[in-house]
Amino acid sequence: MGVIDWFRRGTQEMMVARPDGAKAQVVWKHPDPTIPMKSQLTVEADERAIFFRDGKIVRIMEPGRYTLDSSNLPFLSNLVDSFTGGNVFISEVFFVNTREHAGIKFGGRIGHVEDPKSGVPVETMVHGEFSFRVDDPEKLVVGLVGMGRAESYMVKAWLKEQVLKVIRDRIAEMCVKNKWPLLDVTSGAYTEEIEADVIGGLAQHVASYGVSIVRLGNFVVGIDEEDADNLKALYRDAAYLKTVGGVDGYQKFAAGKALMGAGEGMAKGGGPGGGGDATGGGLMGGAGLGIGMGLAQMLVRDNRGGESLAPAAPGVTCGACNSNVSAGKFCSACGEALKKQAPEGSRFCTGCGEAMSVDAKFCGSCGTGQAAGD
Repeated sequence: MGVIDWFRRGTQEMMVARPDGAKAQVVWKHPDPTIPMKSQLTVEADERAIFFRDGKIVRIMEPGRYTLDSSNLPFLSNLVDSFTGGNVFISEVFFVNTREHAGIKFGGRIGHVEDPKSGVPVETMVHGEFSFRVDDPEKLVVGLVGMGRAESYMVKAWLKEQVLKVIRDRIAEMCVKNKWPLLDVTSGAYTEEIEADVIGGLAQHVASYGVSIVRLGNFVVGIDEEDADNLKALYRDAAYLKTVGGVDGYQKFAAGKALMGAGEGMAKGGGPGGGGDATGGGLMGGAGLGIGMGLAQMLVRDNRGGESLAPAAPGVTCGACNSNVSAGKFCSACGEALKKQAPEGSRFCTGCGEAMSVDAKFCGSCGTGQAAGD
């Protein structure tokens, strides 16, 4: 009897509670399933205690302090171990933290997202933080954690993957549907819209486990630095093109820019062996840039026309407006007579106005006879 009395006195002093070192854990399992009667159970304000027996939930305890005795907690009678004479009950006790867990870091690759403004695919990534809360402790333990050893880091790791998966899909979809320029997205201009959409999308993935993602905090959508510089350059070009005629102007601008680049490349590689020297490099440099500028000028056409890009035909300079126009009797830009601006060694047909040689008796274009001296 002395041993039994000692056992009874010792069990009355046992405390069943989450230790301070485990306060931050989402789920903590009490290490000993054998719990003496009269033990003191403490459930903090931000947690719930779940009693299991034979794989089934017996009771979920709300915050408070309880004396574990079947006289005031009738459900304990189903847990009593008869072998000990009713002094011990058998139960697995899980403590589940129900407060909002903040500062959970996540990050990873989103993938190639087409920038709606330029049409260029850009490698995109995201990193930041999120917070979550356990709304249904039973679903979390039964559906995700399991009845084995509870590991909180597994819960957080799984949630990180869900957040990254949804944010990867949603950002790409929102950029395309809403035509958001990626540089605006990376600047944080659409942070609130992205957060609301991602949180809404996450609900269907985590609600069945009794968890909700409360908010995203300090998350950043980023792109490679080189890609960002390229997009900025394209945006600057697009802004310039608005002043030169939209798509038509874009074709002229792109062609001219490409040919100028070709001329610069020839200038840099003009010397012997492509390296260039003080004499040859300078000479070829001038020639290269000249070719680039000349070809660019040839590709520039009258913006009022609808023809596709093609080298402009040789023409004359109008003495009235200084426009470079096709040879003829009159300037196609201002209407002034061009007779005196005929190319050297030629004259204009009196019938159709086309240029012809000075000594020609008939126009090669229309066949009209030409009087001497016309």
